[in-house]
Amino acid sequence: MCGRFALHSAPEALAEYFGLEVIEPYAARYNIAPTQPVLAVISADERRVAHLLQWGLVPSWAKDPRIGQRMINARAETVAEKPAFRAAFRRRRCLIPADGYYEWTTAPHGKQPWYIYRPDETCFAFAGLWEHWEHDGAVIETCAILTCAANARLASLHERMPVVIEAADYPRWLAPERDGPPPSTLLRAMDDDFFTLHRVSKRVNSPRHDAPDCISPQADED
Repeated sequence: MCGRFALHSAPEALAEYFGLEVIEPYAARYNIAPTQPVLAVISADERRVAHLLQWGLVPSWAKDPRIGQRMINARAETVAEKPAFRAAFRRRRCLIPADGYYEWTTAPHGKQPWYIYRPDETCFAFAGLWEHWEHDGAVIETCAILTCAANARLASLHERMPVVIEAADYPRWLAPERDGPPPSTLLRAMDDDFFTLHRVSKRVNSPRHDAPDCISPQADED
């Protein structure tokens, strides 16, 4: 799954990497948690723009927006059929930039977090969906991250991993429904060598701790 991640790349770097024409101001984050704002790249009027969306998708038909607290991830195997996600999968796909994400293993003294990132420490993009919810004058725009079965290297941490869209496939992922069916073939695990990882401090376990030391290697348990 994907329940916590980091994005600290400079806005200028993201604008160049994703070909953005508009990017909403954001702060470097090292421990982004569900229900918090996340940066998402969408296609609007044939331009790529990046806006802050709330992490936890609220379907347009939902009566209570708190449903989004349970909708942070969408399974790649069922996203095309699930009522909460199928409309967004057809029409509102997005890219969610990240520099790394976290998973946990069980340790004698509590859950041990691991930081998972590219070997060259460059940013990448999760496959995302976004939705627009409006009720009684209140408007919320939200998103979810797609997941798939983990590759062999990461399966010991968790059976699921986030789906990553490679740069060459950004146009296809962001293309609207009229340009063809949803690109289900992109919903796959990355090769074992795509990510590397290291142990990090258990301070990451609290979403209130959001600082650069979240991603620093930790040789021993705290």
